[in-house]
Amino acid sequence: MALRDFRAIYLPYCIQQNPDGSWVVLNRNYKPVGFNTEDYIKYEDFPVSTKFKGLGPATLKKLSWSGEVSDGCVYLYNDGTNPLNSPADMKAYLKKLELLAKLGVAD
Repeated sequence: MALRDFRAIYLPYCIQQNPDGSWVVLNRNYKPVGFNTEDYIKYEDFPVSTKFKGLGPATLKKLSWSGEVSDGCVYLYNDGTNPLNSPADMKAYLKKLELLAKLGVAD
C-alpha cells in the first residue's frame, strides 16, 4: 500500500547494507527515502546507495532501536518506538538522525 504521511515516505525507517558494503536509506515501505510506490525496486537501478565514513559497529548500535543489526539492516524505530507515538520517541529518533547527518560519504 502506498504510504500516506510525510514521515513514512521521506524520513528513514532503516538502513540496509548491500553485498558491496554500501548502504541504502529506506522508508517505512522498504523503498529508498522519497519513493512512494508499491513497485519492486532494484537499488542498483537508482543512485541511492552510498558508503558511509564512520559507520562502524558502535555507531550502528546507537542507530538501532534495539541495539542490534538484523541481516544487514538497522532499524531506527519499530511500531512501539514510532517517533509519532510520543515526545520521548521523537527525541530518540531525532538523536539517530543527528548521528546519520554527521556521517561522511566515501568517494
